[in-house]
Amino acid sequence: MIERGPSTSADLFFLDLEDATAPNEKAAARENVVRAIKELDWQGRPTFYRMNSLDTPYFYRDVIEVVEEAGEGLGLILVPKVERPEDLHTLDTLLRSVETNAGLEPGKIKLEAQIETARGLTNIDAIAQATERLEALVFGPGDYAASIRMPQTSIGTMDEWDEAYPGHRFHYAMHRIVVAARANDLRAIDGPVADYRDEEGLRKSCLVARSLGFDGKWCIHRAR
Repeated sequence: MIERGPSTSADLFFLDLEDATAPNEKAAARENVVRAIKELDWQGRPTFYRMNSLDTPYFYRDVIEVVEEAGEGLGLILVPKVERPEDLHTLDTLLRSVETNAGLEPGKIKLEAQIETARGLTNIDAIAQATERLEALVFGPGDYAASIRMPQTSIGTMDEWDEAYPGHRFHYAMHRIVVAARANDLRAIDGPVADYRDEEGLRKSCLVARSLGFDGKWCIHRAR
């Protein structure tokens, strides 16, 4: 699956240590990420992986082990569930230490921050200004809905609950992310449609995101 990632026509693709990796597979998955960064032809794209969030026991090893082993080859880290600017301050400090120890240019590794909770959206302006490493804000609709206790039967597409509300239920959150991104010269990226078989739902979701000013959107790659 990882080897087929570069064959996509996406502008970026990332390897996932978070939701796509079971707890007992985290260590092995880090090794796979390092191998992929070193050995695969990323076809001119930045190498990119998603770490586990800072409120888990996995995040520091996700940073230290991958950055030290991948070295110069690593370009981007996706940070899930960012809730405060301090989350990115902490990560920036840890990265700077690892970069220095590994002989890398300080600040070389860039970040994208996922906004997936009520607290994260509340603090989005400070998050967007937290570090010069930051390049993009990414909306996480599934976890955001759970955070605000919004009922949802599908992620990224309209469902039965949308019929009960006279508008787009995620409009505020999505527009807020775009505003913070534009005010700080960052990219704004919309989250995925969970049902990768629903091409029409994906098309409509892409149009909504673009109409709000998003620069891009995630797409789940089955890699089969």
